[in-house]
Amino acid sequence: MNFVVVTGLSGSGKTCALHALEDIGYYCVDNIPPVLIPVFYDLCDKSNDKNMKNVAIVTDIRGGEVFDSLYDALKTLSRNKQEFKILFIETKEDILLLRYRQTRRKHPLSDTSFGSTETAIANEIKLLSPLKEMASYIIDSSYLTPSQLKERITTLFLGNIFSGLTITCISFGFKYGIPLEADLVFDVRCLPNPFYIKELKNLTGLDDDVREYVMKWDQTKGLLKRIIDYLDYSMPLYKDEGKSNLVIAIGCTGGKHRSVTLSGKIFDYLIEKGQRVLIHHRDIWKV
Repeated sequence: MNFVVVTGLSGSGKTCALHALEDIGYYCVDNIPPVLIPVFYDLCDKSNDKNMKNVAIVTDIRGGEVFDSLYDALKTLSRNKQEFKILFIETKEDILLLRYRQTRRKHPLSDTSFGSTETAIANEIKLLSPLKEMASYIIDSSYLTPSQLKERITTLFLGNIFSGLTITCISFGFKYGIPLEADLVFDVRCLPNPFYIKELKNLTGLDDDVREYVMKWDQTKGLLKRIIDYLDYSMPLYKDEGKSNLVIAIGCTGGKHRSVTLSGKIFDYLIEKGQRVLIHHRDIWKV
């Protein structure tokens, strides 16, 4: 049975994530009391219903003090050697604050934070930090539209999530911030920039002309070789450690040219090696 616990910061997109899992065949339950998780797990595991073999639940701070029992529930599952994965959704504090101001919704911790949404968000981040450390998958939804978040979830969980190492390549622009979920970050701003070439400025790393320009330089070829050499060395170590998801972030200034080109090259290389690889160009269409 594939059992996924979806949690994270309020307003970060957990409901959207649950809908995405539901769309690919997961049996989903929202806002389940943590104390019931081990019981629910047993029911699903013993069920003969094939629809109960892929299960996802959302549990979060909405449960108030009841949420404190989540850690005990997860320890019970681990003690019973019952496999599960944690998907943690997070968003940058300033973006979360903006979302609450736009929707005028009340944060679940507002009453215990003197009515301050900013304080409530900070308190929730601190409260959930141990849970984030336990997470198998971390997704930063700060710059993702609902459809992009759904795509990330779908590609990540479509198939058997417990088989091997899944690698996600993310291209991004440093001016929009480093992806919070990244395990490895490679800075390619040192490479020649197509942005300053008039014919290439408005193209992206998905266009042949940009890829040819970026890859014609010895600096690019040398850096790409060293990144690949590092991945060849480190991936078996991550697998031996039991890591199931590795996020590689490749960043340039705006996330449109160099990072897109190199993340594509890394993606192609890993595919040739038989790895399970996903790719996401976070900032490619931003102005």
